[in-house]
Amino acid sequence: MNQPQKKFYTPPEALQKIASFCAYQDRTQKEVEEKLRSYGLDEDEAGEIIIRLSREKLLDEERYAKSFVRGKYRLKKWGRRRIVQDLKFKGISEYCIKQGLKEIDGDEYYQNLLDVLEKKDRQEKEKNPRARRQKLQLFLTAKGYEADLIKIALDDLGKPPEEDE
Repeated sequence: MNQPQKKFYTPPEALQKIASFCAYQDRTQKEVEEKLRSYGLDEDEAGEIIIRLSREKLLDEERYAKSFVRGKYRLKKWGRRRIVQDLKFKGISEYCIKQGLKEIDGDEYYQNLLDVLEKKDRQEKEKNPRARRQKLQLFLTAKGYEADLIKIALDDLGKPPEEDE
């Protein structure tokens, strides 16, 4: 079991390597820091490189948050709650998360919710209206949509609300 030898870099080598890592795609500071540590740099060396990357706009968490939000809400059709949860997990600041969420167009967002709901409704095999509504609701909640919007969308789709018997 021969493990490949881990390569360590000098700070100038690491800077060059991490700069292309950041240029290839937007990264979070957390990702860059982990990568620099894997190159064998200490906290101070990694910190200096991160400051330099930020100054040169190769590392920009606000830009990262904006492109992340655009991708997840347009392509994956995620809801705000799931997007926020993911950005927090990636160590993005509250400020950058707020800036990123500004990328969401309210009308397009609600249309996404309806599209996802209609697609799921077509696939859903449950016949019981109450159970069906509940399944659709759970699915949309998992996608990260807000409860009040889900209720409105289900009502718009003509799924009967749960009546008390």
